[in-house]
Amino acid sequence: MSIEKLMKKTTSGTRKYRTDMNDKILASGFNNFKKFFTLDSEAYNGGALPAKIKELTELVASIVMRCNDCTFYHIDRLIGEGAAEEEFYETFNMALIAGGSIVIPHLRYAFKIIREK
Repeated sequence: MSIEKLMKKTTSGTRKYRTDMNDKILASGFNNFKKFFTLDSEAYNGGALPAKIKELTELVASIVMRCNDCTFYHIDRLIGEGAAEEEFYETFNMALIAGGSIVIPHLRYAFKIIREK
């Protein structure tokens, strides 16, 4: 089964795939992977900007960069942070403004994900 089919299958399937593959990457013993994953995780901790604001910002970047895996991840995290539907809509709009019409297919994907949650 292709990665795309696996990711489209279910929300829980996407989470499982992500966790399983991250575990394999980190178990490789290559220290630079661990360093980057740690840096990435720590960047989302609260600070001057709350974690939810950081996740909303990264959701814009993910959509503009046209990374559906990243879009899924940040939507999933934002739901855990209690993001409201209107916050998603405004964030999606910021991505559309920043990225233009090329992001519309990824905006469709993002809408699909928030509807599945």
